[in-house]
Order: sequence, then structure tokens, then C-alpha cells
Amino acid sequence: MLTELADRIDSLIGVRGSLGYILIAIVAILGHNWLNPPPVRLSELSAEKDEDETEPPRNFTQKQLAQFDGKDDEKTGEPKPVYLSVGGIVFDVSDGKNFYGPGGPYEAFAGHECGVALAKMSFDTEHLDDLAGCDKLNFGEKTELEGWIEKFQYYRNYPIKGRLVPDEELRTLKERIIHPKDLSKHKGEKDDEVPKGYATAPIYVALGTKVFDASFGGVEHYGAKGGYSQFAGRDVSRALAKMSFDPADLENTSIDDLEEKHKKTLDDWIKTFEEKKGYPVVGRLEK
Repeated sequence: MLTELADRIDSLIGVRGSLGYILIAIVAILGHNWLNPPPVRLSELSAEKDEDETEPPRNFTQKQLAQFDGKDDEKTGEPKPVYLSVGGIVFDVSDGKNFYGPGGPYEAFAGHECGVALAKMSFDTEHLDDLAGCDKLNFGEKTELEGWIEKFQYYRNYPIKGRLVPDEELRTLKERIIHPKDLSKHKGEKDDEVPKGYATAPIYVALGTKVFDASFGGVEHYGAKGGYSQFAGRDVSRALAKMSFDPADLENTSIDDLEEKHKKTLDDWIKTFEEKKGYPVVGRLEK
């Protein structure tokens, strides 16, 4: 029966063995479509995902990003997610762990900004963590970089987790003097201005003399829907020292009359913000 079908097709087309060519063409088309799925629109992705399951976008420091390298967590023993940044956009590439995780051909990219490296098709480590270098690429390299971002976002559908903010930019903020009235302008609310290169608006939280930006990993806690949202844009030294949600402890920011045990608790919170959470210091609070 197959032979008769082949003979009929040959007679219609006028080429012997045409059925074989047709089958080869079909296989080639199917293979191409499998390797290059059509892009999925963001609106379609949003419709499929439950809003409650979507993590709010966050900002990353380089040190925070480096923690997401896919290696086993020292405390839990569980493998960590694999994140990388492309032109400042942080993607969760855990679904591509065979490529970007430990032992993969691109494992050196995990936990790093790799826009320049991808644009130059280079594995040279000198091209990693060079976010500023993305602006210095030539036309062809910028086109290549844009192609990688499009591939990650639309073809591979890697979730976007936030934006990488350069350490150089954060260092310029560290020694600023911030007045309490200015502190209150940065609560991470919906209408707050989002600085260029940030994924979300800053959330300032003051402890002692230091002002931290909790938008670098603390949006779920200190953002509008977080359990500590009342602490955003405020000096919470007294409140956290006493582990208190009492409005009176938010209004009265003095710590002079606190017991030593409360002052130690405050020191522990400052250490947690700086070392464990890695929230960057973005200024000094004017007392």
C-alpha cells in the first residue's frame, strides 16, 4: 500500500522517490518547531499564573545574586536556585540547570551578570559582572545581547526575578545624610518612583544611624502587603529593639532609655540586615 502511494505521488510530481523527500521535510519542520518554540506573550503567562504565587520583583546586589549558584545550601543541603543577570535583568534559569548549574557548560555564569560575555560569545571571566560594559558594546554585540534577553524571556520563558543594581551606584549612596522626612518618601508604595535600573521602588528602613534599602530582598516583608509594612520609610530602632508593633514605639525613636538587653537586640537586628539579609546601606540618618 505504501508503495502504491509512493508511485502515485511520483506520477503527480514527476520526481522519483518524492515520498522520501516529503517525509524528510516533515521531520525537519517538526524538529525546528521543537527546538524553537513560538514566543509566549507576557499577557498569556500572567493569565496562567496565580497572582498569589507570583513573587514581587526585587532588587539585587552583586553579593546577593552570587548566592544563587545552584549549589547545595550549606544549612539545608538542598540545591539552591540558579539565577543570572543579562544586561541587569535577573532571570531564574533553574529550569536550565543542566546548562547553568554545577557541572553544566555555562556554570561560570550562575550568580553573575553575564551580558557582556553572552554578547561576545565568550567564557572569559573578565567579561562577567561587567554591567557597565553592556553600554560599551558595539552595534553587533548589542544586537546579540538583545537576542539573548529575548530568548531567555520569550522562548525559554525563564522567570524574571528583578534587576541587578551595580555596586558602584550603591557605594555613592552609602554616606548620604537622610532626614527623617525624606526617609518617609521611600516606602516602596505603588506610586513611588522607581529609579533607573531598579526593579521596584526603594524601601528605606532605619536602624540606629544606618538607613537600609529593604527592596533588595525584603519586599515581601516590608512592602505594601508585608507583615512589617508599617516599618517602611521609618526609623524603627526602638520598635525592633523591643520587638514591638506598638505605634508609640514607632513615634518615639529614641533608644537612650532602653535596657541593655534591648540595645543588644537592636545590634542583632542591624547585623541581620547587613550580613544575613545583605540589605545595602543607602545613607546615614540625621538624628
